[in-house]
Amino acid sequence: MSESHAEPLVRRRTLGRLGWEVGEIGYGMWGIGGGPGGFTGWDYDTAPTALDLAVELGCDFFDTAWVYGRGKSEELLGELRRRQPDRTLRLATKIPPLNREWPPRPQDTLEDVFPEQHVLDYTRRSLDNLGVEKIDLLQFHVWEDRWAAEPGWQRVVTRLKEEGLVDGFGISVNRWEPANCFAALDTGLVDAIQVIYNVFDQAPEDELFPRAAEEDIAIIARVPFDEGSLTGTLNADTVFPDEDWRAVYFGPENLLPTVGRVNALREVLPDGMSLPEMALRFILHHSAVSVVIPGMRRPEHVRANLAVSGLGPLPAELVDVLRAHRWDRSPTSWSM
Repeated sequence: MSESHAEPLVRRRTLGRLGWEVGEIGYGMWGIGGGPGGFTGWDYDTAPTALDLAVELGCDFFDTAWVYGRGKSEELLGELRRRQPDRTLRLATKIPPLNREWPPRPQDTLEDVFPEQHVLDYTRRSLDNLGVEKIDLLQFHVWEDRWAAEPGWQRVVTRLKEEGLVDGFGISVNRWEPANCFAALDTGLVDAIQVIYNVFDQAPEDELFPRAAEEDIAIIARVPFDEGSLTGTLNADTVFPDEDWRAVYFGPENLLPTVGRVNALREVLPDGMSLPEMALRFILHHSAVSVVIPGMRRPEHVRANLAVSGLGPLPAELVDVLRAHRWDRSPTSWSM
């Protein structure tokens, strides 16, 4: 059951040229979907309560993907929509790469990853799972700009829009490669870019955000807590289950450096402010960001994260301090 009559907390922003007014804090649904190759700790009994609460508190943008629980996350979102028939909820999902490689390998061609029939087939799967006739925002889950000039993806995206099966189209760019989409933007077919942006990963500000602002491209900021490190819950002894992908991400190459950088952030954390609050407010300070999508598996996560929107922007002097904590990295075998 949802909590009724809660006061909406979330400030509104426009999702680029799509023109949709959405709450600036959305809902990332990887963790809540769980399943193979993802996050452990999901709870399908608790999930509906968390999702309903988010809607009551003003969240109306939900980002999922078929691969999150192999359709389970999409199904949870479809059930939410049916429970909330009077709400306008914007639903975004992603087509998985055919070869199941995140990110694409150097030798992977567009036909290896997003052949037209594969895109059509998974669009239909997502339509069924979500229980809708049109997907608000359909995204490719990976991208390489070397594919941009190829006609196959352009043809299928145009077809899906013309047939009324998809409203907007977007690309989720690979980790630490925020400019690996500019040739795709040149086609005019891309309405939204989903990119990793947080206190550590500030590189999207350099080139992507100015271009997005100029061309009215929506920016969806993902991984706001750096896969959990910016919640402040990790330490040098943290170990994740083997089936949790964070066991790879926070392996020996990354865990200790990350913990050290998080500890340095604690030194500049203002009294009375939590680390997750500071992390979200840093992202929201940038006007190019249309929506940020933290993962939220439990009601307490929902309340804490959505409440941040009502606090307003960070003080400019704190934003300046946080710029010194930028951490530029290159994609590696463990970074996915």
